[in-house]
Amino acid sequence: MSRQLPTRPDLEHLKKQAKDRLEQLQQTNPAAQLADAQHSIAREYGFASWPKLKAHVESQRLRADAASSLDGRWTADPTRSKPHPANPWRTATIVFEVDGDDVRITDIVVDASGREERHVNAIRADGVERMSDTGNDYSVVARWRDERSLETVGKKDGQVVGSATYQVSDDGRTLTISAEQQLVVLNRSGQTVV
Repeated sequence: MSRQLPTRPDLEHLKKQAKDRLEQLQQTNPAAQLADAQHSIAREYGFASWPKLKAHVESQRLRADAASSLDGRWTADPTRSKPHPANPWRTATIVFEVDGDDVRITDIVVDASGREERHVNAIRADGVERMSDTGNDYSVVARWRDERSLETVGKKDGQVVGSATYQVSDDGRTLTISAEQQLVVLNRSGQTVV
């Protein structure tokens, strides 16, 4: 019988389950090892092995942590940023709406001439290459690098045409976007979504 993992599985709780299972197994088989109990728990949850269950649980935690650190509205700090030479801007705001691996990015940029441009991109941060939702011939691969950063790679005809890393500071107050020939530093400006 397969059991369902909770939405936010806890590795410590699973380890306790494995220790309890070991006690049960040793009642009928005194030679049973912790690895046997861990394997049994993993199989109950539908995983081939304890390492696969553990990796899944850790990736869920990583995604949840990354999502909560990135989610919200960020405003560019022009004194600490280096825009791309071909795209200077007066102001830039970016809003992240994160739901698990689904990330909606809205950027609002006022360019050097004062014209406002707004772009919305929806990506899935699971490491799988997908066609962009912007209606062009680009594909995007996005993945969580750690609990405070998201990496995206854009491709056209199988060739990398751009990439960006979104890194939230340890204190959660600053977002740095690193891309080809540009660096944008943004400050958290509230949770209002545009």
